[in-house]
Amino acid sequence: MITLYVLDVPENEGLVRQAEAMAEVNVRTVGPYFELSTDTELTIDRRATGMRHAVWYSCVAGTGGGAIITQWDKDALRVKPQVSPERLGAGRHLPVAEPPAGTVTSLHRLTTADGASVDGVLRTVPGAETVVCLAHPRQDVTHHPLVSELLARGAAVWTQGTRSVNNDVALVHEQALLDLAAGLSFLRDRGFAHIVTLGHSGGGALYAYYHEQAGLVGDRRVATTPAGRPSGLVDATLPSADGAVFMAPHPGQGILLSRLIDPSIKDEQDPLSVDPELNPFASANGFAPPPESSHYPPEFVGRYRAAQLARVERLDIVARERVAEAAQARRGDSTADRRRAIAPRLMTIYRTDADLRCVDLSLDPNDRPYGSLFGRRPDLTNYGLVGFARQVTPEAWLSTWSALSSNAGFVRAAPGVTAPTLLVELSGDQACFPSDITEMSAALGARDLTITRVAGTHFGGPIAKGEPTGASLAAAEIGGWLAKRFPLA
Repeated sequence: MITLYVLDVPENEGLVRQAEAMAEVNVRTVGPYFELSTDTELTIDRRATGMRHAVWYSCVAGTGGGAIITQWDKDALRVKPQVSPERLGAGRHLPVAEPPAGTVTSLHRLTTADGASVDGVLRTVPGAETVVCLAHPRQDVTHHPLVSELLARGAAVWTQGTRSVNNDVALVHEQALLDLAAGLSFLRDRGFAHIVTLGHSGGGALYAYYHEQAGLVGDRRVATTPAGRPSGLVDATLPSADGAVFMAPHPGQGILLSRLIDPSIKDEQDPLSVDPELNPFASANGFAPPPESSHYPPEFVGRYRAAQLARVERLDIVARERVAEAAQARRGDSTADRRRAIAPRLMTIYRTDADLRCVDLSLDPNDRPYGSLFGRRPDLTNYGLVGFARQVTPEAWLSTWSALSSNAGFVRAAPGVTAPTLLVELSGDQACFPSDITEMSAALGARDLTITRVAGTHFGGPIAKGEPTGASLAAAEIGGWLAKRFPLA
């Protein structure tokens, strides 16, 4: 049984009437929505509904039951069932719909201003004048669940990686901006009339930083990385974008890590060392056996947050010492100097899945489930291999992961985001909390600013089984916002 959710407003009555006329479709009211359910494919002809394009492209609030939208254009809305088996990691990686019929896909390798190579995928539908760009500093977004949703609404979609995709050991955010610039330059040359950036999760702060720097000229841009190397931004061409969409944008890799990093580690070389006074997983400090929500007293929370920043500061000192050693070696001219200059002095950062809010649901409350981005047992995953900043160069630590040194914080860059902007909060987010949304909203520089909230978890999953996915609800909001501002096919 697949379901389609349509907001219960007069503008959508034409679609609901068409569904009610179909014997195989059951229509009922669920909260503020009409729920359209069927065991087979559902196709609604737009002309039969009498709905205008702007209303048509914003009518769907979400899908459920494994439904995927395979067509959503000026002619029709088509929804089909998709079976996706449960697997380990479900919720982090959502089922991805096939692109609508007529989609043309092309692969492109681009050269950045500083000579690096980055790859991107362009998907277009006939008549598309507006292209939406998705990127993330660390992850491959080629198969992001919003791709087909945006194509079905009449936008072209560009997905690209940075030079550090799926390997962030040497991720320097200033270089990632040059990677984004290569993508936007390519799209301008392809003749798209409008370019809209879309940053999900870490892509949010990355695109905020890009918008800020693209809006500046010459030496007003960031001239050096936090490690003191030339950024390449001063002389680079950074094409501006015509709009900005942020979906569940966390506050930046560094700020995020400063809330996740475990300050109770006593020895940076020993991942099992623990200071009991700061141990977030000790019952004496307020921890409860999972999945029961913990309750940390305010005094402990205050000490814990201060200790987290203190650990970041200690790691900054280590990073800067190693950067200085490499810089001194570069000034030499012997073979030994060259070896010292390029030898990787990697930093291993243990235990970075310990945000108190992930196990104490009363802190910065929202609809999130118990657990973190990495799993339902932070008391275990905090010690595991998978996590943020596990191993990085000193340059990458300072540019990307340090809350005290990185330029890539969302709030810091947000005043420079002046294009029309949509910020979509997911109500059960485990990385972008209500306090973050409040701060981000106040910092954004756009006069045309829309803030909206939909039900879903950070990666776009549903709040509960059988409910619409956060990705589909967000796609409906994004589609309606785009249709009011940019031409769609």
